[in-house]
Amino acid sequence: MALKSTGRNLSFDILSRNGSLDEEEAIFYRSNSDPIQSNHHNNDKPARRKRKKKKKNTTTTHSSIPESPTNATVSNSFPHNSSSKNGETSGINGSGLEFSYSQTVLCPATTEVSDPEFQKLRGTAELRQRPVNGSAGGVVGETQTTSFRIEAEDKEDSGVEAGSVSKQRSEPNGNAVPKLQTAESLDWKRLMAEDPNYLFSVDKSPVKYFMEEMSNGNSLRSTTTLGNEKERERVYDTIFRLPWRCELLIDVGFFVCFDSFLSLLTIMPTRIVMTLWRLLNSRQFKRPSAAELSDFGCFTIMACGVTLLEQTDISLIYHMIRGQGTIKLYVVYNVLEIFDKLCQSFNPDVLQTLFNSAEGLASCPPENMRFWIWRFICDQALAVAASIIHSFILLAQAITLSTCIVAHNNALLALLVSNNFAEIKSNVFKRYSKDNIHSLVYFDSVERFHISAFVLFVLAQNILEAEGPWFESFLSNALLVYVCEMIIDIIKHSFIAKFNDIKPIAYSEFLEDLCKQTLNIQTEASKKNLTFIPLAPACVVIRVLTPVYAARLPYSPLPWKLFWILVLFAMTYVMLTSLKVLIGMGLQKHASWYVNRCSRRKHHLHYD
Repeated sequence: MALKSTGRNLSFDILSRNGSLDEEEAIFYRSNSDPIQSNHHNNDKPARRKRKKKKKNTTTTHSSIPESPTNATVSNSFPHNSSSKNGETSGINGSGLEFSYSQTVLCPATTEVSDPEFQKLRGTAELRQRPVNGSAGGVVGETQTTSFRIEAEDKEDSGVEAGSVSKQRSEPNGNAVPKLQTAESLDWKRLMAEDPNYLFSVDKSPVKYFMEEMSNGNSLRSTTTLGNEKERERVYDTIFRLPWRCELLIDVGFFVCFDSFLSLLTIMPTRIVMTLWRLLNSRQFKRPSAAELSDFGCFTIMACGVTLLEQTDISLIYHMIRGQGTIKLYVVYNVLEIFDKLCQSFNPDVLQTLFNSAEGLASCPPENMRFWIWRFICDQALAVAASIIHSFILLAQAITLSTCIVAHNNALLALLVSNNFAEIKSNVFKRYSKDNIHSLVYFDSVERFHISAFVLFVLAQNILEAEGPWFESFLSNALLVYVCEMIIDIIKHSFIAKFNDIKPIAYSEFLEDLCKQTLNIQTEASKKNLTFIPLAPACVVIRVLTPVYAARLPYSPLPWKLFWILVLFAMTYVMLTSLKVLIGMGLQKHASWYVNRCSRRKHHLHYD
């Protein structure tokens, strides 16, 4: 208890002293693991054993100071003797006393300060903890260093605080304790005022602000970026260069589809008639070739489609659709258009399967003949079903368009606006690759041909049922449909190319591929060819034109009626064949010219 009381008196004497502390000496107790103290540790072993035996009979209470939550609490005591056995002294700075002691952590538990005299001095004393970042090498165990900073107040100066006691002091590892920033350094207004880039003119008058804005120029320059030559080229590509190349490509694709359609109506029947004529003259059956089997398969598909379409009542479907509202017409037309695109994607695969089976049947050995015959029949049935479904979809779509054209409540305009702008919305703001844009242009060419078939259907219906002067209104409506479709395709492809960074030269490359396809030149990108199956549109056109021809036949006996049927059929065949020759030769001439032009351009570019 004597040790405890002397320790308390020492602490009270130090805190109550208001004189100069320059002559005082503090006692530093180092850890047992300190290398400086370890030299004396071996020499004092007998003395310490005696001291420990004496301390067993006395109970000492140590005042502990809680440290940070992550560190262990160190229990310390201050001896009465002012001289240390280790010979260490503390550093004294200013008017306050700052001393540190180091001791090995003995207990991880945290205790509170229990000294009542020490708690009374909380108002005048400031306790801070400073961890030591490093220690001398070879130290075993965790060592905590606590620094007590005691600032004394001068009672004679009427409460004026003394100066700062301690200064920045180097730690054992050589690192200096960082100095806290003052309130002046954290002043935001002063910091912004000293900033050379400070441009916030919050204290300016409105007139001065307006004059500065007038001198700085238009505010649009701050919301837009300055253009360069690349941006200028992009603007002119979107407005001028790309639209005419896109429209040229779609038009050439339309004529390629039209040539295939005319080939189905003229070349295929002629080939079938020649095959049958040769078979009748030779009077001996030969295995047909793959091309002949393909012609018979296409003729079977078209005959079945026309026969089933002849059984449908167009007027009934027309009045059912006409009784619907404008919004329902838009919904019906869009649903039919979606199914039309699905059939366009699926029917070419079905027809390729049929042609593959025809080739296998033409070249198979006799022992496998039965297998290939059944395979050809199954593929033929599947192709007939797919083509008939597509034919009914196109017929319903044509009837819907005819209903909108004939209606007098602006149904056609509402249909075109809703359908075309829905197409822009669904295509323009998407990411497309170059191959996808290539396929999209071909879809637009096929769609342009389907619209032509629908307009022909409307013309046939007007010839049969319209009364009064109808041709002028029909011509204006058809022109409106074509112009809207052309404008929408141009806008769609121009902004698709702009958003996906596609140059107008890409559409010239697409046209070159299409011309090579027309000339039957095999290219590496053979999968990018324009794929069009004209069987379903041919069924619809034949179904529509048959009543027109029947209405123009004269009322006469059966022989004369058959004669006039043959005459009309021959005239139609001659006209279609002539049109096929003109379009086919024109496409061949244009394709050869364009391919040679592209090759010359690449040649010159190569040498440049």
